[in-house]
Amino acid sequence: MALSPEQRARNLRTGLILGSVVLVFFIGVMIKTKLLGGI
Repeated sequence: MALSPEQRARNLRTGLILGSVVLVFFIGVMIKTKLLGGI
């Protein structure tokens, strides 16, 4: 089942949004850990 270009673009945008949210969350955790002198 081939996706139309429109669906592929929508999937890509959703993937990018999810990816950036995860990235921002991960970076935030790293910074917090560094500041608190944790693990």
